[in-house]
Amino acid sequence: MNITSRRGAIAFFVTLGICLAGLTLALNVGWIVLNWRRVSLLVVGVFFFSVLMAGVILNTIFLVREIRRNERHDSFLNAVTHELKTPLASIRLYLETLQRRPIDEAQRQQFYSIMLSDSDRLLATVEQVLKAGEIGQRKGEHPRMELDLRSLAAECVALARQRHHLDDRAIRIEPALAGPPLLVSGNSEELHTVLLNLIDNAVKYSATGISIRIQIASEKGEWAVLRVVDSGMGIPPAHLKRIFKRFYR
Repeated sequence: MNITSRRGAIAFFVTLGICLAGLTLALNVGWIVLNWRRVSLLVVGVFFFSVLMAGVILNTIFLVREIRRNERHDSFLNAVTHELKTPLASIRLYLETLQRRPIDEAQRQQFYSIMLSDSDRLLATVEQVLKAGEIGQRKGEHPRMELDLRSLAAECVALARQRHHLDDRAIRIEPALAGPPLLVSGNSEELHTVLLNLIDNAVKYSATGISIRIQIASEKGEWAVLRVVDSGMGIPPAHLKRIFKRFYR
């Protein structure tokens, strides 16, 4: 279903809901007019018509939300498919080159290194999708442990540099000199996923040269503050309240 058909479906269900709600209201008014002298019938009729109207309105809201959720889901799948196709196409290209042409050993090792990097990128994308599904289905408190936020950030930065083939100046941790461990309570895998996703987005959406700073500090001795600062295009204010919805992109 394309965007036009989705908008048409939303408009149809909204119009249908409004018409049904209006019809229910008209029937309710008619019932009141016809039975205004019969108190028992009047009360029962008003109650059931009110329930019917509320059901129509709630059903319309539910249908519109489901259509929009499916739209976000399709957009998410399209984006993930693109993320999967890019490293696969790269790996295939280098394999075809190795198969068809004689390559010297130095260039062969370079191709192997690039293919391994693309394989890691492919695996990371698959793991993120699986993690998203796991978090959506999991209930209850997630296991927590004490973690050094500085060490976690250093691991994510190193992985991002390798994944995007960037030098040390492109992604920096501030302050540069590592201080004492900054311990936080959290889930290692989930914090790793969140921070790496922020860094990846900062790299992907940097309009000009890539210059990303990871700022880590302790606030009032009670909070650990981590900021990912970049020169990208940013997120429009209208979308800020929606970015945490599942599948929203």
